[in-house]
Amino acid sequence: MAQSPVKLTMARLKRLGYPAAIAERRLSHAGTHGRTVDLFGVFDIMAIASGQIWGIQVCGRDFAAHDRKIRRSCEALAWLRAGGSVQLWGWRRRKHGRCVRWRERIKIYEPSDFDEEE
Repeated sequence: MAQSPVKLTMARLKRLGYPAAIAERRLSHAGTHGRTVDLFGVFDIMAIASGQIWGIQVCGRDFAAHDRKIRRSCEALAWLRAGGSVQLWGWRRRKHGRCVRWRERIKIYEPSDFDEEE
């Protein structure tokens, strides 16, 4: 059964014991099939972990495009400067013999990662 990156991330955060909530919302009236809008244009999930609030963008295969989206986001940089953590979690299916498992790739951003136009 195929799993969405949001569901995979929520399940992993739950296993780690971190409270989390889906922050994106679905606009069913937009377009033929609707569309999804991220919180602040960036975050899919909010989590509380390690004494910090995490803003998490999740993706499947297109890690580089999501990385560019975050690095160009003024809102993500403002979130980081306000003390939050900005993270990108990418998911891929990996074969291990007969087993197929989902593996995450996590990038945690620093202020120097952002493309500032100030």
